[in-house]
Amino acid sequence: MASAPPPTVPAPQATETDALADPDRPDSATALGLRSARETLESVVVRFAGDSGDGMQLTGTQFAQSAALGGHGLSTFPDYPAEIRAPAGTPFGVSAFQVHFGASEVMTPGDISDVLVAMNPAALKANLERLRPGGLAIVDTGSFTKRALDKAGYAHNPLDDQTLDGFRILGLDITKQTIEAVKPHGLGNKDALRCKNMWTLGLTLWMFGRDRQPVIDWLTTKFAAKAALAEANVAALNAGHAYGETAELGGGLRRYSVLPAEAEPGEYRTVTGNQALSWGLVAATKLAGLDPFVGSYPITPASPILHTLSGMKQFGVITFQAEDEIAAICAALGASYAGQLGITSSSGPGIALKTEALGLAIATELPLVVVNCQRGGPSTGLPTKTEQSDLYQAIYGRNGDAPLPVIAASGPADCFHTAIEATRIAIEAMTPVIVLTDGFMANAAEPWRLPDLTGLAPITPHKHGGDAGPFERDPETLARAWVTPGTPDRMHRIGGIEKDFDTGHISYDAANHQRMTRLRADKVARIARRLPDQRVEQGSDAGGVAVVGWGSTYGALAQAVRQARREGIEAAHIHLRHLNPFPANLGALLSGYEQILVAEMNNGQLASVLRDRYRFDLASLTKVSGQPFTICEVQDAIARLDAGQNLDQPDQEIA
Repeated sequence: MASAPPPTVPAPQATETDALADPDRPDSATALGLRSARETLESVVVRFAGDSGDGMQLTGTQFAQSAALGGHGLSTFPDYPAEIRAPAGTPFGVSAFQVHFGASEVMTPGDISDVLVAMNPAALKANLERLRPGGLAIVDTGSFTKRALDKAGYAHNPLDDQTLDGFRILGLDITKQTIEAVKPHGLGNKDALRCKNMWTLGLTLWMFGRDRQPVIDWLTTKFAAKAALAEANVAALNAGHAYGETAELGGGLRRYSVLPAEAEPGEYRTVTGNQALSWGLVAATKLAGLDPFVGSYPITPASPILHTLSGMKQFGVITFQAEDEIAAICAALGASYAGQLGITSSSGPGIALKTEALGLAIATELPLVVVNCQRGGPSTGLPTKTEQSDLYQAIYGRNGDAPLPVIAASGPADCFHTAIEATRIAIEAMTPVIVLTDGFMANAAEPWRLPDLTGLAPITPHKHGGDAGPFERDPETLARAWVTPGTPDRMHRIGGIEKDFDTGHISYDAANHQRMTRLRADKVARIARRLPDQRVEQGSDAGGVAVVGWGSTYGALAQAVRQARREGIEAAHIHLRHLNPFPANLGALLSGYEQILVAEMNNGQLASVLRDRYRFDLASLTKVSGQPFTICEVQDAIARLDAGQNLDQPDQEIA
């Protein structure tokens, strides 16, 4: 939960270590070493991996919470298998959770891990490439049976050959240790083995000096109705912690101190993108004096938005789990017609189904917030992996000339303010707005300083005034008045057929249609007048290489530019929130740079839009692997571009 920030920590004394700073992870100052009994580290990356039934997401989440309560900066990366229940023990079914925590400004979950906890052979095989050379792998040797090795695709036990040369391996029979720890609580073998993740969590909490009590409190609450399970899990947690203490006495393990981060005074809590977005939507409706209506249909990775909002009824939130995506958006649009703020959320496939109703929202000029939590595509694609491939869909994906505003959050905490911004635009311009997040930021967590809600500007709907008709418009924004049903003498037709400019009645007149088409486009274009100027995140506002990005790539791009500047490269970072319309000064700003590098997790969609709008010569760095950018990938592209090398990425040869 929320905790006060830590006090400023003095610089640590240098400690003897056999590990050097990791060149593949510029945001980590030092990596793990074994020579000294107690070492002080600036930051560490720990990755938990196991079968999808081993509780790795829960383990990683609790470890991240303990790091947050310790006052560390942190960033997490939950990495789910794509199938709901892939064959157990196979690499396809491996679930992982990566936590990067420390004293420095932690902006990414880390390129590679310092510590890998592998609960079975498949977890080791699927994640070994994500462990840095010389890194520590904690392995459950009790799971390395012949059958498990076969299912993982190992011809030989990697613990007995040269497969793991170059890594430090700590082989522990976690299976046996767990069964012994929970034996007094009378669990069957199956339930006993489910406590392995708590034994592992206890060991890692000991390694990094984290407090067990918050986890014990959480377990007690979670299993309040099942006392035996609560006691068994606590016993496993304590046993793992005790193992570390006794092993240290014998020289088998080392403990590490990780410095807390300096932070501004205030109240903090750990937040995921989906949580922050949900809270932002509720805050925004209160700023507008409205109640939110949420019509959604479950889909990965957007479902937690509906789950979170359904638990906020005390704030006037009405949630409706519809029978399908079309019903969900139509219900939300109906709520907007009735005077509430309609909200709907989905991912790419669901947004495709919502498209016709989204056009209806544009034609009727009603406010609507549409959240697209992007995932790998097309079609079902990679449902649990991340991408930024729905930008074209958001900007262009409707029949007719139907522009609408598109904005993107840059990280979990930023989702809160992005939701408020989207709501403000939707209400003040009387238009649907698409908010783009993605699976990475939706599920990832970071510390968030709770904002002062009294400092947020109110949102003012354009209400009807005077004796004008129901389609009276604001001369500055071109937004029509929000006339709700029951307003005396303001009855009007609603629907998708073209409206008369003056009266709002159905019109098939050719000149009127041209006028209305231009008006809808101009209304969206005029939003740029009210947007803040595009700023430069770091670096100068001209010359050198400008690295342009949007969405969850923020952390990797910021760190890569920072490292490039340390190495003497003239680089700047520009990150876009407003993708349609662009900020009014964006074209002039970008024209001042010698080279522009656009980095995004798709095949170059933003680069294409920028070329179309501004006719710039751009270099494009793309990634569509379902994994976020690493800092090194971006840093390498900056260096190559600065050296005059071509960044063309040839297509892989198709066999």
